[in-house]
Amino acid sequence: LKKLIIKYCIIAVATNSTMTRRTVVFTATAILIGQSLSSCAAFTPAASTSSFSFALSNDAVNTPVEPPLNPLLSQIKPSKTVEVFSLVKQMEAEGETVTSLCVGEPDFAPPQCVLDAATAAMNGGQTRYTAVTGTADLRKAIAEDLKTRKGVEYNPVTEIVVGNGAKQCVYQGLLAACGAGDEVIVPAPYWPSYPEMALLVGASPVILETSVDDGYLINPDALDKCLEEHPKAKVLMLCNPSNPTGGVHSTELLTQIAKVLEKYPNVVILADEIYERLVYTDDGQCTSFASLPGMFSRTITINGFSKSHAMTGFRLGYLAAPERFAKATSVLQGQITSCASSVSQAAGVSALNEVDDSWLENNVVIMKEKRDYVLQELAKMDGVSVSVPPNGAFYVLPDVSKYYNGDDTQLCLDLLKEKKLALVPGESFGAPGTVRISYATSMEELETAMTKLREFLESL
Repeated sequence: LKKLIIKYCIIAVATNSTMTRRTVVFTATAILIGQSLSSCAAFTPAASTSSFSFALSNDAVNTPVEPPLNPLLSQIKPSKTVEVFSLVKQMEAEGETVTSLCVGEPDFAPPQCVLDAATAAMNGGQTRYTAVTGTADLRKAIAEDLKTRKGVEYNPVTEIVVGNGAKQCVYQGLLAACGAGDEVIVPAPYWPSYPEMALLVGASPVILETSVDDGYLINPDALDKCLEEHPKAKVLMLCNPSNPTGGVHSTELLTQIAKVLEKYPNVVILADEIYERLVYTDDGQCTSFASLPGMFSRTITINGFSKSHAMTGFRLGYLAAPERFAKATSVLQGQITSCASSVSQAAGVSALNEVDDSWLENNVVIMKEKRDYVLQELAKMDGVSVSVPPNGAFYVLPDVSKYYNGDDTQLCLDLLKEKKLALVPGESFGAPGTVRISYATSMEELETAMTKLREFLESL
């Protein structure tokens, strides 16, 4: 018995595995205990074996086990915007004052009638599940708005799907239109979620570079070449107005893009038009891609209430598309989240039916003033350039590549550390050497931010 125990102890010392050592020691101990207890009439060999088995299995239960994660996660990058915003909130929680221009969120409150509608919905008992695709009232209001303002007609019963924010609608649109082995054309600079969502649905993102001299807008010839070289392309992401550049594709340019797409009938256009109410051109218009000849049947339009009506926390967006796409996305949503908040939907009805256009137009005027101020201040800074002023959304993407040898991430980290000013590195948008500035904040905050940025760059 002693020789046997010594043998097990030698094995325990020699092994590199902690679990193996424990097992060997338990085995040796069990043998010793079993031999000792077998001499006692109160214990039988069966009982000693049972005791050993229980002790071993109990130890296994208490040992932390870390099952592997989905391998897909190794391909997905976290959102830089979310990372920076989280860091800002952590610094603020620790008592530091941070000037943040990193999040695309209007600084004004939703219209009062929208807030009143949400309160009335709660008090009136509208707190139950709705249809997966949304309430009939909201879908009808969306369809009427798109028909009146954008010139596109959708059946509110079969061609409108209300989701928990426009981001969910983008993802579900991609999931319905493409899958494993397909490719998604993503013009750069891009919203960071586009390529990651393509990966999530099993497709491969193909980056279509644009030129700063063109205002980062899609060049039809470059698009034609890209599609020709990528026959597996199933979706074209079209963010208009653009996040992060603020660029707006004119009707003429969109028509040229549509002409190219006629040659590639299998490509679906996912038109993200969430910023279409924030346009600073003379006519203030943003043409819906679905309204162009031949494009309705292959366009999935995404929109919502976060940017236009400052309803970011309501998490309310929608998808408008031909019935086969809308039905597919409603099936997906039914298995993912089901309906959007009933209270948020009631607020959305008010936003479309009760908010006067003058409220929206006044916000555009204010945003344009903020844009002009930021551009004016950036123009005074050495080594900072904006080739084409943005005409929409509420972002500026200046080139700062003359600093830090173009390392925009390190620039933003040092800027946050030294000046407590939060910007988002352009690298995360597919635009290295730039930074994204969101001017959707108060003029006072913008003045502070521009002063901090200028002082920081002058100190380098």
